Amino acid sequence: MTALDTRPGAGSRRGGADRDRRTPRPGAARASRVGKLLPTIVLLIGAFYCLVPVGWVFIASSKSPGELFTSFSFAPGTGLLGNLGDLFAYEGGQYGLWAANSLLYAGVGGVLSTLVSTMAGYALAKFAFRGRNLIFFMILAGVLIPGITLAIPQYILLSEIGLAGGPISVLLPIIISPFGIYLSRVFAQSAVPQEILEASRIDGAGEWRIFRHIVLPIMVPGMVTVFLLQFVGIWNNFLLPFVMLSDQADYPLTVGLYTLLSKGSGAPALYSLAITGAAVSIIPLTLLVLFLQRFWRLDLISGGLKG
Repeated sequence: MTALDTRPGAGSRRGGADRDRRTPRPGAARASRVGKLLPTIVLLIGAFYCLVPVGWVFIASSKSPGELFTSFSFAPGTGLLGNLGDLFAYEGGQYGLWAANSLLYAGVGGVLSTLVSTMAGYALAKFAFRGRNLIFFMILAGVLIPGITLAIPQYILLSEIGLAGGPISVLLPIIISPFGIYLSRVFAQSAVPQEILEASRIDGAGEWRIFRHIVLPIMVPGMVTVFLLQFVGIWNNFLLPFVMLSDQADYPLTVGLYTLLSKGSGAPALYSLAITGAAVSIIPLTLLVLFLQRFWRLDLISGGLKG
């Protein structure tokens, strides 16, 4: 027993101090609860702000043309099946053709863009060559430039070589994605061990074989994330196909629905078709995100642990 312990009242004072440290003061506890509650309220407001328009689209798609402008906005209607039938029968199935075009642009463009982004990101992360940093900074600058500002210059360039006006004029500009290359570089830096690459080269494997059999399987979670972002971006893109395409048979859903809304001023029944078409166009994106979210979460976890 030490002298400090023998002093009268020392233990009780120390015990009181410990209890004070363990027991939060009422003001601090209240501040902690407010600090935890405030972000939750902000997130709920943000979710409400984002989801209300989506909910309105689905509710409005259930209303017949007569109910659309006469009933309460968030009251379900009785014309959903009729709207779906009219939508897919419009102009001999033009909506189905627009949906197929969107699937072509987003699917093929997303796959090609993901492959190019993966190869470019891997090269920038794992190969040392002159001008690498300059190329990377140029890609970063490309991330900061809104794609909408490039639509007119791209149309002029493709028009001069005779490629404007068809589906190829929509696919070519979306193959190169600065943001996809940036994400792939970050993922390759953290997920692809340099030791495995060096060991493979010592064993005599070529660079293309190393990329196909070692790098690509490791980078699958990052590639899924890039593909998902590219697919959603291309699916929702409006200005590029609007500028490039001239034939309605080549339109994606975004431009096709815009033409329906434009004609709606003279034929109000088309408003119901446009709203129903917008609701149906959300379903593939939702299913894709739900299917790929496990790969996306794996990518985020990998980046958090190794980045």
